[in-house]
Amino acid sequence: MDKKKIILLALLVLCVAALAMLPLVIEKDSTLNLIILVLLYMTLASSWNILGGYTGQTNLGHAAFFGIGSLTARLLWINGMPFFLSFLAGGLVAALLALLIGTPAFKLRGVYFAIGTLALAQILNLTVSNLFPEMSYNPALADYELVPRYYLFLGLAVLTIGCASLLVNSRWGLGMMAVREGEDAAESLGISALRHKLLALGISAFFAGLVGGAFAYYHVSYYLNMPFSPEWTFDPMMMAYIGGQGTIVGPVIGSVFFVLLKQLLVWNVGEYHLIIFGTLFILIVLFLPGGLIEGWKKIQNLVHHRKTSSGTGGFSKKFGSWLHWPQPKKG
Repeated sequence: MDKKKIILLALLVLCVAALAMLPLVIEKDSTLNLIILVLLYMTLASSWNILGGYTGQTNLGHAAFFGIGSLTARLLWINGMPFFLSFLAGGLVAALLALLIGTPAFKLRGVYFAIGTLALAQILNLTVSNLFPEMSYNPALADYELVPRYYLFLGLAVLTIGCASLLVNSRWGLGMMAVREGEDAAESLGISALRHKLLALGISAFFAGLVGGAFAYYHVSYYLNMPFSPEWTFDPMMMAYIGGQGTIVGPVIGSVFFVLLKQLLVWNVGEYHLIIFGTLFILIVLFLPGGLIEGWKKIQNLVHHRKTSSGTGGFSKKFGSWLHWPQPKKG
């Protein structure tokens, strides 16, 4: 392991340790709730990115897996099953649903796949609304404590990002990215596009189901159809795009940026924050398709280029490399 990777790993360990210490120094529940929201979206955006970023399949039905995981975990938990088993069942049911619909769904490509997954989420939303119109309430939550919920979301975020990192650096991850660059080309190299897409979909849905189960554990009462709302698809997808889809840190940066900026705008401009976010998203897609990570890389390249140019000496040499002007001949 080279020096840069060791430094990066040390920084990640310090960040996780700092987050683990926060409940000991923060007394306001509102601050912990805000951090929980960031961790929730961070996990959900990272799980969406496994399919949408690494495999290139635009999934507009991620709320279906988040919702089915939340619904499964909540119903099993309030009916007497230990929460940890209910939590795992939520992830497994979401992954099973993904594998069941995966083969027929992947016969669709491009925008048709996106529309098909969106239809799945909407169908589940309407079905759950009709079957479970009442609010879910667990009397056992009279002794509700926020700190265990915080650590659950923190652990889940670390687990999801860590697994995504291991996956993308594995042979399967390389296969997924090959499928993203071109399915026909990948197939010609002996890479099964369907197998890799199903694996990405199953893993993505599993973690979405787990964070849905954590969401059910976080709330004392809520409508069972609420986790199937389209916002649980479009917000994480927007975070991945803003940060940089197809990268490990992109959804992390995007979720922090999205949640904090959204809260700031809601406090200051109210409902107009939707217009600002819509405009910001369009600008990023048009001018920074790689997200904030691409913007940061462009700034680094510009700074490096300026340092290199200034080191050559002379006004014409400094700016000639930028504008491609011919340099004067010596002598």
